[in-house]
Amino acid sequence: MATAPIEPPQRLVSALGGDPDGPAGAWLDALPGLVQQRLDAWELTLERVHEPGGRSSLLAYVRQADGTPAALKLPAPCRAAHEGAALEQWDGWGATRLLRADADSGALLLERLGGSVTLRSLPEAKALLEAAGTVRRLWVAPAEGHPFASLAGRTEEAVEELRTRGAATQAAGPLLDECLELRRALPADAPEEVLLHGAFRQGKVLAGERAPWLAVGPSPVVGERAYDLAWLVLDRFEDLAAGSGAASAARRRVAKLADSLDVDRDRLRSWTLYRAVDTGVRELTAPGGDGQRGELLLEFATWL
Repeated sequence: MATAPIEPPQRLVSALGGDPDGPAGAWLDALPGLVQQRLDAWELTLERVHEPGGRSSLLAYVRQADGTPAALKLPAPCRAAHEGAALEQWDGWGATRLLRADADSGALLLERLGGSVTLRSLPEAKALLEAAGTVRRLWVAPAEGHPFASLAGRTEEAVEELRTRGAATQAAGPLLDECLELRRALPADAPEEVLLHGAFRQGKVLAGERAPWLAVGPSPVVGERAYDLAWLVLDRFEDLAAGSGAASAARRRVAKLADSLDVDRDRLRSWTLYRAVDTGVRELTAPGGDGQRGELLLEFATWL
């Protein structure tokens, strides 16, 4: 039982509180009660809410009735659809283990990992090596009757928004046209369909006890492995940009990751360009976006 009112982290409130009368605002208002309901129903003792936390979910450190530590996660509506289903299929192989789930609230009770220690704490070369070893464990055939969206479907949902946002800024230029064409062409001749993490990057891999590194926070989708690897190419791109020979270093990273995981270099390059342009345009056009980061992502795309 909680001994004090549960307060959502400020980062979460800032990210979702822009429309107080919409679904996100209603969810934020109801969140303290939702957390308390899960604490009572699952006989959990709240230790603390994770700070600063994420922008689309609340994570609380708890203890189960037998004293075992765990993490209670409540995702915002429509923010991480089918995360529990993916974790259930992986069953702890390469990812945090799902302990319990509540369909009504979307709450997940998870194996607790070392939340303050991610792969970003390692030197770049070591982090990329460990990340590659972790993500390859997640690439399995989706279970029969799975609920996951296809990569073609997910990117199709985003393409009109990207086109609209791109029209609002001239920064992307020809890159936007190339990005939209790649989104059309890549899923059409995908070489495989496996379960992907969907949001994989170094910050999504935490230190564990039963395995050195385990993935968290999937946004699962079914598609080709190059899509997952694209975020790894973009990881710490600011460090690459700050060094000499940034363009050559970016292309070497694509080649190294592709070769180490037997992924086609050209397809990894293409998905990386798509994700760099998509994210860069969003940063440039979204309220509160990081314009400097957006411009650097677009520059990174030209290096590929």
